[in-house]
Amino acid sequence: METSKTIAGLIGPTLIAIGAALLVNTDVIQAFAEEIARARALIFLSGVLLLVAGLAIVRAHNIWSGGWPVLVTVLGWIAILGGLTRMFFTNQAAMLLDTFAHSNGLMLASVVVLLTLGGFLSFKAYARD
Repeated sequence: METSKTIAGLIGPTLIAIGAALLVNTDVIQAFAEEIARARALIFLSGVLLLVAGLAIVRAHNIWSGGWPVLVTVLGWIAILGGLTRMFFTNQAAMLLDTFAHSNGLMLASVVVLLTLGGFLSFKAYARD
C-alpha cells in the first residue's frame, strides 16, 4: 500500500496540474498542440519518455487486486501503450493531436478526466488512514 500511495502522490498532483494548465491556458495549449503535431520527433521523444515512466510504474507496482491501487497499475500500462503508440505510429498520433487541438469538446473532456483522476489519486495518497 505504501508504494501505491507514493506513486499516486506523484501522479495525482501531476494530473491536476496538467488539467488546470489546460483549463487556464486553452488558447496557448491549442497552439502548442498544433506545433507539436508538426514536430514528429517531439512526438516520438514524448513516446520514449512515456514508455519509460510507464515501465517504472509497472515494474514497481504491478498490483491487480486490492481496490484503488489497481488504478495506479492501469495508468502505468496506459502509459506504456501510449508511449509505444507514439513511437510506432507517430504520424497517426500527430493527426490525433491535431484533431485534439481543434476540438474544444475533447479539451474539456480531457480536463474533466485529468482533474477527476488527479483529485482521486491525490486524496488516496495524502489522506490519513
